[in-house]
Amino acid sequence: MSLKVQRDVIATPPKFIFTPTLANYAEVLSRPDFLTPFKNSVIVTFGALFLSALIALPAAYALARMEFRGKEDLAFAFLSLRFAPELIILLPLFVIYQSFGLYDTYIGLILIYQLITFPLMVWMMRSFLEDVPRELEEAVQIDGGSWFTSFRMIITRIALPGLAASCVLSFIYAWNHFVFALVLASQRTQVITGGLLQFISFEQIQWGSMAAGVMLAIVPEFVIAVFALRYMIRGLTAGTVKG
Repeated sequence: MSLKVQRDVIATPPKFIFTPTLANYAEVLSRPDFLTPFKNSVIVTFGALFLSALIALPAAYALARMEFRGKEDLAFAFLSLRFAPELIILLPLFVIYQSFGLYDTYIGLILIYQLITFPLMVWMMRSFLEDVPRELEEAVQIDGGSWFTSFRMIITRIALPGLAASCVLSFIYAWNHFVFALVLASQRTQVITGGLLQFISFEQIQWGSMAAGVMLAIVPEFVIAVFALRYMIRGLTAGTVKG
């Protein structure tokens, strides 16, 4: 569809043989109402991933390695953040964001995107860290290292595949999310999923341009997934039964 002109897109019966054109891509790449949301998606998604990793990695390490009262309840509470229906919490969130000046800001979107990225990253990293032998940490402590030294060495060396897998999947979920930014952002900070609505007007739907925009929007996901593929395979199989 992205390679068709408008008359070929809406032709009846559908045309399977047509002359391809790149005009839709040229139009999309020249429109600020597409490029700005694309840039906003990059800022919000990577900002959300950075904040999630900063908080979720210590949380996953504590849940995997430490014993304390209510640990499983806390782990389930993290997971339950994904259970809350978005449409139920959006109205109070909209009021709160308006009151605290977070509406239509990058910080506000990064914070709300934690409901998408944080639970996934905590549970994936917990599963991976539970498979790391405790003897490695004990060896570090025998050599005089602290728990932070053990944590840093495991995360940066051994747990890197699990971290890569959780980051890639969190990126895909955050990049494709639609509802939060639609309600809590305007044109200034709208992300790419909402920006694609610009091709729908009261006069017509620009199917070719919208299809080109969708194809361009999936490029970052495809590139990141390809480069992190080997880490994703190792990370996604962490915690499975081997033998």
